[in-house]
Amino acid sequence: MSHITQKAMAAIKEAEVVVGYTKYIKLIEELLKDKTVLSTGMRREIERCKAAIESVKSGKNTVIISSGDPGIYGMAGLVLELLSYEGLAEKVDVEVIPGVPAMCAAASLLGAPLMHDFTVISLSDLLTPWELIKKRVKAALEADFVIVLYNPRSKKRKKHLSEVLDIVRQKRGGEVPVGVVKNATREGEKVLIKTIDTLDEDIVDMVTILIIGNSQTKIYGNFMITPRGYR
Repeated sequence: MSHITQKAMAAIKEAEVVVGYTKYIKLIEELLKDKTVLSTGMRREIERCKAAIESVKSGKNTVIISSGDPGIYGMAGLVLELLSYEGLAEKVDVEVIPGVPAMCAAASLLGAPLMHDFTVISLSDLLTPWELIKKRVKAALEADFVIVLYNPRSKKRKKHLSEVLDIVRQKRGGEVPVGVVKNATREGEKVLIKTIDTLDEDIVDMVTILIIGNSQTKIYGNFMITPRGYR
């Protein structure tokens, strides 16, 4: 709760209806007294957003909850798309309130791994073809970006991370630093700094963020640092 921005907190308190993924709703239960709460499980994002739009059309102040920042793998894009499809984009007053992205929370716990250029890639292939994801990983390696991986490994999708790590190993070697942050700023938080060769993939899941260093990234004690180039 301490990482929710003041503006997001105010929006939730002012809302009549709060819509979100069940797991995220539980994180803010203390803010939801006397509010109508609409929640669903995984893979029902469209259903949730449509419910929120119907709530707004009925005249109710409605908030949709996302984890981290709503514009980074969150619900902001889907809401705006659906409003556009219904011809409501210019008729509904929408505000996208920024939050603390998971990658920023993870980076702060690791030290300073994002001090230079980086790219963010989700390994979930539910909405993006796997071959396209691999193409983006290879392009990021070729450009020597630090790489942030969202959704790196699920119970049903274990081989994708192994394949990506093999691609990284082939391009940068096995000593590349990898920051592993599970449940950043939440209960059960775990922070590890490994290398490609020493990373235990079994500890990685869908609430884990991986930050893979570029050719300049180093491990100094308990910190992972990508030099900006000041020295």
